[in-house]
Amino acid sequence: MTQVQYPFTAIVGQETMKRALLYNVVVPSIGGVLIRGEKGTAKSTAVRALASLLPARSVVEGCPFRCGFGETETYCSLCRERLDAGEELRPASVPMRVVELPLSATEDRVAGTLDIEYAIRTGMRKFQPGILAEANGNILYVDEVNLLEDHLVDLLLDAAAMGVNYVEREGISFSHPARFLLVGTMNPEEGDLRPQLLDRFGLVVDVTGEEDLSKRKEIIRRRLAFERSPEEFLSGYRGSEEELSGAIESAKARAAAMEVAEEILDKVVSITLRLGVDGHRADLTLVRAAIASAALAGRDAIAREDLSRAADLALPHRVYRRPFEEQHGDMQAVQTHIAELYRDAP
Repeated sequence: MTQVQYPFTAIVGQETMKRALLYNVVVPSIGGVLIRGEKGTAKSTAVRALASLLPARSVVEGCPFRCGFGETETYCSLCRERLDAGEELRPASVPMRVVELPLSATEDRVAGTLDIEYAIRTGMRKFQPGILAEANGNILYVDEVNLLEDHLVDLLLDAAAMGVNYVEREGISFSHPARFLLVGTMNPEEGDLRPQLLDRFGLVVDVTGEEDLSKRKEIIRRRLAFERSPEEFLSGYRGSEEELSGAIESAKARAAAMEVAEEILDKVVSITLRLGVDGHRADLTLVRAAIASAALAGRDAIAREDLSRAADLALPHRVYRRPFEEQHGDMQAVQTHIAELYRDAP
């Protein structure tokens, strides 16, 4: 029996978190999102609901890594071997799903393992797929990512950045596509991520419980209604879910075709230099998030609003600050600077 997921469009408030998730769907190269906040703020609900908005994928039938059908340049070692042997590969349709990574996972469970003894005995490779294989084409969800071993977080972020999982043991190697939307959630009270790891998440969102009285009451009403009759509750949001799903697909196409104007690049560089962030990852992420923002809003070019929203998600976690310093002043200065850039524009 398929479990009914709480609808994405029924989540009350938490607009910034929902926006960050949608940005990553529209422009996957943003590099995932880390959601920080106390328990009970719809973090996991939003992640699981997101998968229901996304269309089924066309994959290679029989491929344990669900290689995208027709995407020959990213085929796994097995699919390439099947092609080389003259086999005609067939398509199969699979739904998008959320793959969860447990905190107890080992490196072999995450990356997969090569059976060295089998290879020596038969001369053939035998690969046992790991969580990265399951995650290919899906959403990889890591709850309490701050409690995961640093080297495993590194492994996830490397695979997310490259889109490939490469395993080598004793001179024998195997690779398969590992393109997924990485979503990490954490409670900052239980410890933080190292700055080097934090920087590699494309976007970071800090969430808190709703303080608006009417919104808090509406959260209770909707949750009770969902628990009373999940199917009936879902049917009431089917229209809004389908509308958002269609908007996402349109935004993907719009984002892929969007050209970034020279004056936007000037503004982006000015913003990151003003903030004093290290490296160029912030610049690229800021541009990509702004593209996603514009595309979701139905625009064919980046506007001030897009840069402003993207900056709030892509920059705060990349600013170096001394212990006990707050980031609010930094971001207020950034928003003021964005306003000045547009005020001074010809």
